[in-house]
Amino acid sequence: MWYLPISDSEFALGRTLAQLKAELLRRTEYDLMPVAGVPLDDTRAVLARVDTLARDAWAQAWAARAEIHLERADAMRECDPAAACEAYRLAWRLFHFARWPVENTPFKRHVYPRALAAFRNHGRLLDPPLEMLRIPFRNETITAYLRMPRAADPLPLVIGISGLDSRKEDVMALAGAYLRRGIALIAVDMPGTGEAPATLAPDAVEMFSALLDWVAGRDELDAGRVVVQGRSWSGYWGARLAIVERERLRGAVMHGGPIHHYFQPQWLGPSLQSHEYLYDYLPATAALFGVDGLEALLAAAPAHSLQAQGLLGQPAAPLLLINGARDSQIPITDVELLAGLYPQSTVWINPQGGHMGRSADWSGRRIFEEVTAPWLERVLQLSAACG
Repeated sequence: MWYLPISDSEFALGRTLAQLKAELLRRTEYDLMPVAGVPLDDTRAVLARVDTLARDAWAQAWAARAEIHLERADAMRECDPAAACEAYRLAWRLFHFARWPVENTPFKRHVYPRALAAFRNHGRLLDPPLEMLRIPFRNETITAYLRMPRAADPLPLVIGISGLDSRKEDVMALAGAYLRRGIALIAVDMPGTGEAPATLAPDAVEMFSALLDWVAGRDELDAGRVVVQGRSWSGYWGARLAIVERERLRGAVMHGGPIHHYFQPQWLGPSLQSHEYLYDYLPATAALFGVDGLEALLAAAPAHSLQAQGLLGQPAAPLLLINGARDSQIPITDVELLAGLYPQSTVWINPQGGHMGRSADWSGRRIFEEVTAPWLERVLQLSAACG
């Protein structure tokens, strides 16, 4: 498996060891990405074990802490399933962060399957439980997750796509917010990441088309009420699918994703040094594109622009466009470009927001509850379906 041979000294985007530890502790205390949901005691225990910026030292420290939760979960599985479910979730969260943002060392590649196993054990104990999907695609398989609220009628559906460094497990961990509204959720890895059977290429859209074909054959799901939700980098796929699969979608969420300006070297190169990202931004991005190093990345990126590919301006399903005006990873001009071409879109921009519109006043949770969820309820006609 490919990984970028970038030195450990470049790991922390110029932060010293003390600065990186302080930033991790701050993000944990304020429940900020990418450590949102990690208990503060776990982060403190991990930081006490690490005295280097070597990638595997960090990964091993997170994995060792995850093993503690995993042992608890295994011990409680029969006698206390609810407690075991939560312990498996914590084990997944820490194994997952051990491999974050990309599996670019032998140990990170080793620990990724442990994150998957812990999450799937967690999912089996949920109510309603997690359903594993294995959908044939070309000569491979689309691996995805499905959770459905308990309801008799065919259910509206959101297909959530993971981002650059997140995985489908991160998407499915948020399922409760959808199920409470009567919405089923499918979570799938973005092409070029995780267990996705397709690389980052225009024809990877066929992976999502195969998933929509599968949905059409599932009686519990309403194939006429489907929204695709892209978060961060996968907002790119939300926008692409809004165009390519417009006949089969009620709408698409483009939440902080790249469209055209992001792919230009004058933006992409400097943005890879953003301290809004915690560490290893360049390796994660290069791995997505399947290239080795910054020069190759900047050369490959422009061809992925939706404008360069002639898609922008074609008819599209209704779009929800979200981001922050101060996003240092993906330019706000990409939201503005789509908003100009598709004036029927719903647009929400936080003028003080960073990546994905998050700020001190607007957490990711608040943006979902006050912006994304009302839009989903409207386009999926939830009130009409219940009435």
